[in-house]
Formats: sequence, C-alpha cells, structure tokens
Amino acid sequence: MKTPVCSYGIMLVLLSLLAVLQATTALKNGIDIYSLTVDSKVSSRFAHTVVTSRVVNKAETVQEATFQMELPKKAFITNFSMIIDGVTYPGNIKEKVAAQKEYSAAVARGESAGLVKATGRNMERFQVSVNVAPEAKVTFELVYEELLKRRLGVYELLLKVQPKQLVKHLQMDIHIFEPQGISFLETESTFMTNELADALTVSQNMTKAHIRFKPTLSQQRKSPEQQDTVLNGNFIVRYDVNRTVSGGSIQIENGYFVHYFAPEGLPTIPKNVIFVIDQSGSMAGRKIQQTRDALIKIVDDLGPKDQFNLVCFNEEATQWKPSLVPASAENMKEARNFAAGIMARGGTNINDAVLLAVQLLERANKQELLPAGSVSLIILLTDGDPTVGETNRANIQKNVQEAISGQCSLFCLGFGFHVSYAFLEKLALDNGGLARRIYEDSDSALQLQDFYQEVANPLLMKVAFEYPSNAVEEVTQDNFRLLFKGSEMVVAGKLRDKGPDVLSAKVRGQLHLQNITFQTEASVAEKEEEFRSPKYIFHSFMERLWAYLTIQQLLERAVSASDSEKQALETRALSLSLNYSFVTPLTSMVVTKPEGQEESRVAEKPVENENRHRNIHVGQSFFRSHSTGDGRSRITAGTSERLSSFQRRFGQPGPLHPPRGPFLPDHMLLPDISLAPPVPEGVFHDMDLRTKETIIMAAPPPAPIQAPPVILPLPGQSVDWLCVDIKRSQGLMKLLSDPDQGVEVTGQYETEKAQFAWIEVTFKNPQLQVRASPEHVVVTRNRRSTAHKWKETLFSVIPGLKMTMDSAGLLLLTSPDKVTIGLLSWDGPGKGLRLLLQDTDRFSSHVGGALGQFYQDVLWGPPAAADDNKRTLRVQGHDHPATRELKLDYQEGLPGREISCWSVEL
Repeated sequence: MKTPVCSYGIMLVLLSLLAVLQATTALKNGIDIYSLTVDSKVSSRFAHTVVTSRVVNKAETVQEATFQMELPKKAFITNFSMIIDGVTYPGNIKEKVAAQKEYSAAVARGESAGLVKATGRNMERFQVSVNVAPEAKVTFELVYEELLKRRLGVYELLLKVQPKQLVKHLQMDIHIFEPQGISFLETESTFMTNELADALTVSQNMTKAHIRFKPTLSQQRKSPEQQDTVLNGNFIVRYDVNRTVSGGSIQIENGYFVHYFAPEGLPTIPKNVIFVIDQSGSMAGRKIQQTRDALIKIVDDLGPKDQFNLVCFNEEATQWKPSLVPASAENMKEARNFAAGIMARGGTNINDAVLLAVQLLERANKQELLPAGSVSLIILLTDGDPTVGETNRANIQKNVQEAISGQCSLFCLGFGFHVSYAFLEKLALDNGGLARRIYEDSDSALQLQDFYQEVANPLLMKVAFEYPSNAVEEVTQDNFRLLFKGSEMVVAGKLRDKGPDVLSAKVRGQLHLQNITFQTEASVAEKEEEFRSPKYIFHSFMERLWAYLTIQQLLERAVSASDSEKQALETRALSLSLNYSFVTPLTSMVVTKPEGQEESRVAEKPVENENRHRNIHVGQSFFRSHSTGDGRSRITAGTSERLSSFQRRFGQPGPLHPPRGPFLPDHMLLPDISLAPPVPEGVFHDMDLRTKETIIMAAPPPAPIQAPPVILPLPGQSVDWLCVDIKRSQGLMKLLSDPDQGVEVTGQYETEKAQFAWIEVTFKNPQLQVRASPEHVVVTRNRRSTAHKWKETLFSVIPGLKMTMDSAGLLLLTSPDKVTIGLLSWDGPGKGLRLLLQDTDRFSSHVGGALGQFYQDVLWGPPAAADDNKRTLRVQGHDHPATRELKLDYQEGLPGREISCWSVEL
C-alpha cells in the first residue's frame, strides 16, 4: 500500500458507513448476502455515499431479510429504495406532520420513528425488513449526504464492518477530490490483519485519492477451516488538505460557491476561562473522579498568557479564588491540588453557579485585569437538571443571557443522559457557544479534555465574510464570533446570473491587538472547470452542499429564536428539505413495501434530546446477519511474518535455556488470575510401622521464580537476554531516548507492584504520542486524542509508523529501519504494563535512558572465578553485577515460560 508523505495537520473526517444486512439466522434461514458495496464520493468536503446490498433467499419458504445500516448523526438520508422481483419500491420524503397523519395507525403503534434510531455517540441506525419469497432476490439501496466538519483539525471516514457471514462480492470505494491538494492520508482498523491488509489499496496524487477495500472470500475467513468472517470492527480513513495564511479557498461548481476559511500560522489569542463544575451528589463515583482527572490535565494545558478560575457548585456556588489568576506554574499547581479534592454531594444550583462566573469576569473587566484583546470563556459541566435555587429552565436561560450580554461565550457539557440536553443547547447557543454531550464511559475524562482542546486556542474574533452584492446571493451565515485552531469556517452561496468573471472575497477579523483583513479572488470559469474533469464527482453537489449547510444553520438558529422567528426559520428549512429530498427533523421518509406485507412505515431523524435516559452502546455493527450461538470475534491483529512465526518456533513453555536472538510474541493470553507458581507435585510418604498410619508430608516449595518487568534482547552479544529489575523507586523515568530515531520512552514504575503504572512513547516524525495505562492506550496527534481499550484489535498505518494491537493486549509500534516498541497489558498481580523491544540493533550510537544505556558501549567482564553464573556488566563507566538466573517470561501467556537470563538491578 502506498503511504503518502505527511505535511501538516488537518485530518479530514468523513463519517460514512457500510450497510448491515441482517437475516434472522443468516445462512441457517437461507438469506444470503451475495453482494454488498459502498461508494462514497467526497467532493470538496461534501460526502455523497451510496450503500447497495443484494440478497437472495435460498430457503424453500418465505424468509424475512433486514437491511440495517448506521450513518452519521449529522448526515441527511436522501433516498432509499428496494427492488423486489424487478419492481422498485421507493422511499418518499414528506413533511413530518403530513406523513404522520397519512400513517396514523403506525404512529399509534409507536412506529413513526421506528426505522431510524440513535446508536453510539455519533451514529444513527436505519433498519428496514421485508419478506422474501424462495429464490427471490432483493436489492437495497440507501443514499445519504453530509458536509464534513473540521474538528480538532480532523475529518474522518468511519466504516463499521461486521457482516457475520462471508460475502462473495464485498467492495468499498472512497473517492476524494480536494482542489486545495491532499497533503496527508492514513488508514486505521480494528479488524485488519496483514493478510486482510492486502485487500486494501490506496492511491493518491496532488488533489485526488482512491481507497478501495475488496477482500476475497478466503481473506474474509477467520481460518481455512472456518466459515466465520474476520470482518468485525471499524475501518477509518483520515486525510488532510493544504492550507495557507491567505483568505482561504473558494470553490465553484454549477453556479454555486463555497468558501473554506482556516488560515495557518496565526498566533493564539490569550483567554480568560472559568470552569464551572457540578459537584452535586449525582456526580459521585466515577463521574467526579473523571472530572477531577480531566481538570488536572486541562489546567496543565493553559497557556502562559491565559487567566483562569474554578467555580464548583451543588446547592451553593463557590469560587476557588476571589478573582481570575494568571496561569503561572504556582497557580496551576495549586489548581491541580484543588481539583483533586473536589467531592460530590448535595443538589444542583446551575443558575447561581453560571451567574457567579459571569460576575467574576465582569469584576475583572471593571478592574482592568483582563488583557486587552483577550477572549473570555465559561465552560459549564453538569450531569443533571437544576434542583436548587432557580429551577425554571426558561428563567435560567433568560438570567444567564441578560448577565452575559454578549461579553463572553458559554459552552455547556452535559454529562450522561440525566441532563436536559435541549436546555443546555439553548443556554449555549444563546450565548455564542455550543453544547456537547459527554458519554458515561471509561474515556469520559478524555472526552472532556478533547472538548477543551477545541476551544483552547482562539485565533480570531468577530469574523465577517464580505462578497460583492452584484456577484452572490443566498449566502449562508457569514458572521462568526470566534475561530478556534483546528476548526474551519464555511460560507456557501449562489452566484448571480451574469455576475463578474472573478469572485472576490474579504474576511475581516480581530487578532489579539489588531484588526486583520484577508483577501482572495477566484476565477469563476477556472474554478468551474476543476469539477468537470473528475469522473466520480456527482452532479450539482455544491448546490446540495449549500442547501445542507443552510438547513443545519436554520435549525440551529431556531433553537434560540423567539416563537415567531422559530416558525419562520423552520418553514424555510422545511421547504429546502423537501426541495432537496433530505430527511431532516422536519421531514419523514415513507418506506413502502409490496402489497400484503407489513404496513409501510415512516423514517424520521432523531434529535439529540430523545436519547435521554437511554443506554447507548458504542460501536454497533454495520454489516450484520442474525445468527445463533456465540458471534463474538476472536481476532489477532497482524504483525510481521517474523512475529507470527514465534509460537511455531518455540511451542509451549518448557525450555530452560532460550534460543538466541530477540523476540516478540504474536499472540498472548493473560487471564485475570493469580500468577503464583503452583505447588510442585514432589511429595513423599513416610510409613509408621507400629500404627500402620500413612503420613503425607509435602516437600517445602522452592522459592517462586520472579517475572522481571523488562526483558532486553541484546544483539551482537554472547549472551541472549538481559532481565532488568527495578528495585528502587525512581519516580518518572526516562527509559529510552534516541534523537537519531526520533523516539523517547518515559514511564512511572511502581516498585511495590513491580509494574509500570504508565508508559509514554513519543515520536518526532510523525509527531505522535502514545500513552498507555492499565485502562487505556491513548494516541494523541494534532491535539486530538483517541482512546483504545486494551485487548481491542487495532491496525493503524500512518506515514512512518504502524500501530497494531491484538486481542491479548500487545501493542506494537513499528517503523521502517527503527526499533520496534511493544507495550503489554498486564493482568497479573500488580496490574500494570510491560515494555518489550525488538530490532534493537537499529538503535543509534546516541541512545540513552535507564534502559537505553544498555545499548551503548556495553562491556562484559569475565565470569567470576568461583561462579561462572556471575559477571560484571560495565555500562558507560559504571559496573553492574549480573547474575545468571531463572526468570518467568509471561510474554507468551500463562503459565509462563522459564528462561535463563542475566539479571541486573537498577
């Protein structure tokens, strides 16, 4: 697979999905998916995705086939149809009220929204069932569209693949066309192996990219003996486009234009931020712990020119400091200590808490303590509705809006599903911010940190787009309060007939201490020509992009509008939804079926607040057929051929003296049980001749063999392995550092557990950080963090680095001509992490660190005269006694394998 060269940082995200074909018992009931294809065309950020699934009923009786698919919440379904026996049954998009009246019987049964349901954090599931006669074939086709939004510099195409059966023709094609130029492209998967990776091809030139995934039947099989599919998980494509400091990129197609604005190289504006934290009783337990963890990390990320304060509330609101304080090292340390002590108890007084934060900002402004040209933000986190003080939500919204009066931006985070999201959304939108739901999960702290990163770096204030009145009409929102680093402003509109040949644009905004104007021009004829050549560009996509963006913005404005304004906004949004056949919150799609089958049903788009009090399961499948028995997948992420042959070479535990050379296992199994060595079978019987009684006496067990936390392969030496025992608490340890290879490994070792509490690997090129703890592997790139649970398979290929993790919890970080670093999740006594190394001969002469020193000028002294199992290891002028000992190596799993290695202590 060709891997493009990374330039700089946006990663563009398309959320697209594969269809899920679901039959009652898959092959057992005769429903066979013989073809499933996904064709996604991404033209200038606008994604048009067509999912086509074909099934046949091989049974002798009528069977039910179910088409099921997950699509992004921000996407609009534009078409769905079924072709049965050559007859097409289309879906018809109508006004929601009219559709519900027409199908009142279905509404009465609660089925009006039964075809689309929210699932996971960002997805919606569409599902339709139909009866299929023997030998009959059915074709399902669903189309949806979405304008991709830039978030933390990332756009992502997510495909969840889980067919639960082998598919003869399975193909996914993603075509990307970006006139700005594609600078970066990468793929990631939770089911891919080296063998399956051969089914993936990626090609790219300056402006186009094509990703194709087309696995054969044999590649889909878990093993040659099994009919089960290995496809079970996520497939992700990310890409970036070229950007400059200019006024952005204007693109034109078929009489419509879109203007993307995300200039590079602007300095960050200082900010005054107040965190308003709910510490009511409902936050007790894991939620308050994760909030504390997130706050500690967020405080660390404050800039040197920032000011901040903390407000905590239950029945009452209390401030950490009497006023905002600079983000100095001393203040941040004190804030971390304060955050660590936040406890949850009592009721919820949201009104007083937010008003206290506003008062703190007002007082600082009157005292001229806010830096000139700075940005003021309030970030509210709560998990419940107001229960103390002012509890009327409308009154709270009014009080807060009057108090803020446009002087700062309010961002609202709703923790879990016991909070009124509609209330928080209006509260935020009324005051120039946005709302976000934080999902109760093991990565909630990471979600909070990621949200903060979205607003952590304001670049421009009061941004206004200007176009000549004789050139454009029907322009979307063209005034914005703030531009944050990693985001993107988008303005679309219609060109006037007989307008000028050159479209000019100005973007005005405020930097820290000055105003700035960006200017750009675009030749209408040249820009139109750019979209005529690519064969895979769908017609009039920019007009649909304009309609999509207009509808989204109208619906958002309606949230905070008065009743009369809301009616006008929704009327226009409804008209556009019907004209462009979008299933939006204002329209429904009526899905018809052949006569005599179940009554036709209505598909409606769920809104965020309908998820309240509902359990959301993250990561639902896409391709799926119902089947009996255990359908869980047991997949091991592919590693190199040398690694995959490890078990074949060494077999089961047993050999006392290991073969020479470095190794890393391909598969490990580490169940959560005690690792204490079993009592040996050696016992003896002593017979008392006088009493004829048999006394059984157990021989005393030998001293347990220890498992060292680090086993280092030492290439080029006469000895095989070095087992390093860390006996003294050393706090934060720099384990490895090789500037030539651009890699550094640090860790926190816990001597009482004899394990690492965390290990962090930092790469210079590509710029990426991997931090592993017993709970998660967190990958951070371009300020965006992604959490992976241990023992979830992962296969990620980015320019210059490959990450793989198998179902046993082994994460491998490999790169051409560089040392391979392995991190192993340890479930034994003293739960923690282990560090593994391979290809250590690739270390440069500048390697250092507590472990890296053993790859620099290592000299072995001769065996001791009295004991040839003792030698001296001289490293950088320091002598380390080394003793040949038996150690337990659990890298292959339980019960562990005895190895003989040279043991040294640090």
